[in-house]
Amino acid sequence: MIIHKLMCGLFLGKKIVLCLCELLGSPVLPVLSKSGDITIGGAFSRNACNVQTLFHRISFREFRFAQTMIFAIEEINNSSSLLPNISVGYKIFDSCGSTLPSTRAAMGLINGQEKTFGKSCTGQSTVHAIIGASKSSSTIVLSQIAGIFQIPVISHFSTCACLSNRKEHPSFFRTIPSDYYQSRALAQLVKHFGWTWVGAVRSDNDYGNNGMATFIEAATQEGICVEYSEAISWTSLDEQVERVVRVIKTGTAKVVVAFLGYDEMDILLEEALRQNITGLQWVGSESWITSSNLALRKYSGILTGSIGFAIKKAKIAGLQEFLLQVHPSQDPQNHILKEFWEETFGCSFQPSLKGVKQCSGSERLRDIKNPFTDVSELRISNNVYKAVYAVAHAMHSMLKCGEKSEEVNMSCTWKSILPPKEDVNFSLQSGEKVYFDERGDPAATYQLVNWQKNSAGDPVFVTVGSYDASLPDGKQFTIKEMNLTWFGESKQVSRPISVCSESCFPGFRQAVIKGKPICCFSCIACAAGEISNSTKCSPCPLEYWSNEDHNKCVPKVIEFLSYEETMGALLAGFSLFGASLTLVVSFVFFWFRHTPLVKASNSELSFFLLLSLTLCFLCALTFIGQPTDWSCMLRHVAFGITFALCISCILTKTITVVIAFTAKRPANTVPQCSVLLQRMGVLGGTFLQVLICVVWLTLAPPFPHKNTVYAAERIILECSLGSSIGFWVVLGYIGLLAVLCLILAFLARKLPDNFNEAKFITFSMLIFIAVWVTFIPAYVSSPGKFTVAVEIFAILASSFGLLFCIFAPKCYILLLKPERNTKNHMMGRNQVKT
Repeated sequence: MIIHKLMCGLFLGKKIVLCLCELLGSPVLPVLSKSGDITIGGAFSRNACNVQTLFHRISFREFRFAQTMIFAIEEINNSSSLLPNISVGYKIFDSCGSTLPSTRAAMGLINGQEKTFGKSCTGQSTVHAIIGASKSSSTIVLSQIAGIFQIPVISHFSTCACLSNRKEHPSFFRTIPSDYYQSRALAQLVKHFGWTWVGAVRSDNDYGNNGMATFIEAATQEGICVEYSEAISWTSLDEQVERVVRVIKTGTAKVVVAFLGYDEMDILLEEALRQNITGLQWVGSESWITSSNLALRKYSGILTGSIGFAIKKAKIAGLQEFLLQVHPSQDPQNHILKEFWEETFGCSFQPSLKGVKQCSGSERLRDIKNPFTDVSELRISNNVYKAVYAVAHAMHSMLKCGEKSEEVNMSCTWKSILPPKEDVNFSLQSGEKVYFDERGDPAATYQLVNWQKNSAGDPVFVTVGSYDASLPDGKQFTIKEMNLTWFGESKQVSRPISVCSESCFPGFRQAVIKGKPICCFSCIACAAGEISNSTKCSPCPLEYWSNEDHNKCVPKVIEFLSYEETMGALLAGFSLFGASLTLVVSFVFFWFRHTPLVKASNSELSFFLLLSLTLCFLCALTFIGQPTDWSCMLRHVAFGITFALCISCILTKTITVVIAFTAKRPANTVPQCSVLLQRMGVLGGTFLQVLICVVWLTLAPPFPHKNTVYAAERIILECSLGSSIGFWVVLGYIGLLAVLCLILAFLARKLPDNFNEAKFITFSMLIFIAVWVTFIPAYVSSPGKFTVAVEIFAILASSFGLLFCIFAPKCYILLLKPERNTKNHMMGRNQVKT
């Protein structure tokens, strides 16, 4: 650490106190410098440093950054519109890519090189702003020290999101977006390609640790699992690097997200080549994804197909010519220019070295192709260029140059220190806009870069997409996937697959395996009525059901008793057969209407009964087919009224039989049941049922209903009763008529006669009541369309029971025993008189 010490003492024994601020330690000298009215500091890193020399090995890319800064300053000095009559100088120090040299560089930028500083240790900084550094860790040290003195630090390559903290870094700005955005963009990129199982390697510094932490957080939100997360440093031991590469090699993830700096990526790939790692898809951060240094190494084939986000590429007019003019003769005393020249051409200016050719100075940079002369990928260099211009524009906005006539002779005044919050918003000659937000960050825009090979087999960086954090969600990320090349030496058509578990087939859902990440799962079949999208099962809507593959919801099968199915056709056939048989019986009775048997059976009531039985058989047809509003009302009303008519006829007939067979006195002394009374009995019994049905239909009529409760996989289309009370009152009234009829017929069953109709009525009522008593539990418990079938069966069974019990014996006599169809036989008066 370079500090100052205030020393005071007497001068030549006199009482004169002299105080001098003296520099402790040796001053740190800039590697490149130029004086000016305004001085901009620079801090650029190298691959490695040692005690003897600040630059152990020249990094061509970093040297290009430094020369780009000088180029921008020279442009500003030659400009008549920006900082007129003000010369801009520079002091460029080496940060060596580590914290301690960065601290020395920061103190050197602030202190200067004088051994003594005056009577006090307070004064102005030797620089007004600092450009750098290239690594986040170095920049953090630089920003913390410079921030104490409110000296702005503008970084071109430090992306750690921690630097956006205004409390800790109030004077920090940068021309490269924060990793806050890049990490999330990488997570979206990985998610886009369906890579849910990835490995992660990071630099063991602020850049890598913060960036990877943000990536893992964003990846977790996207459903991505990280198999391993390893860290290395460019100062790591070989054993540590070997261990990390073995972890990558033994891992099952086919995609590796490398949040590494250039130096760490270099040593990692060297070891990966040694252990012969192939078949991996590399996803890179902006630090190395467009590094031409890596593209020229022998392991570059490993990186073919790599994809990652990079800073937008730009063109800087005149920079290439400026770089090609760099020569040791520009500053013969500068050892950095000599070292650069020696390493570029593989020669030496010292003639004593054996085996090394002598540098003549006539070598031409135009004949060399290396990262210094290559300006085809000006990304970070453009950030250096923007940083210098940002300082110049901020300075210019503070200068008070007289533009009015009365102020022409006034000199420009400027403040010694650039305010950290000076607004900067300008456009470069290329049209690119430069500004900082409240955190000192620029707009977060990236290009998606893919490593490909040209026709000559050399690596090239092809832009295949973009990311703009300022756009709305869903529009930030774009990609042209057809232009992509994947990993491997040969061009692979299909994208690589990197998952812990293969996606489940349709009809299956993912089940997390205990003790493993959520990306490792087993597949479990979805339950009936659910569909899967390979991750979870979702129930279908109420009126839908899953198909056989459980990947689509289809409308449920609507079930009702139809004529097309066997059961419906059979019941309809029995219904028509019963109605036809009843008509045949009616024809037989009509043919024998003048015979004693028909007359004795009360032919008018018999025909009424046959008519009602025909309607009973036919009303069963209303229960078959798709229920509608009208059919639901018709089926229950027709059932109630026709059976009420039928039982009313039988009840009236029973009463007539009882009265007829109990007559022992002359007709004029015994009350007779006249035709009018019989008709009134039939109509009265039926009218009361009609009245009940009218009330039912008025208050709560039956209606079609989709039953989805009983059977989950189908919809049972049925007729809801509307009012259950109405239905049971209708049924109860029929039952009441049947019970009255049964009682009367039972009482008259032993009346003397050769043909006592009361016996058959009694038997028919027993069958009728038995059928409907059995119907009630069967009706309640029958599922779906079988409920309707049970009701139809009860109607047909009871109708056939009435038809056969009441009319079959009579038809037997009419057709097969005509000798019994006589009045005397009917009255039982065939005794011979003596």
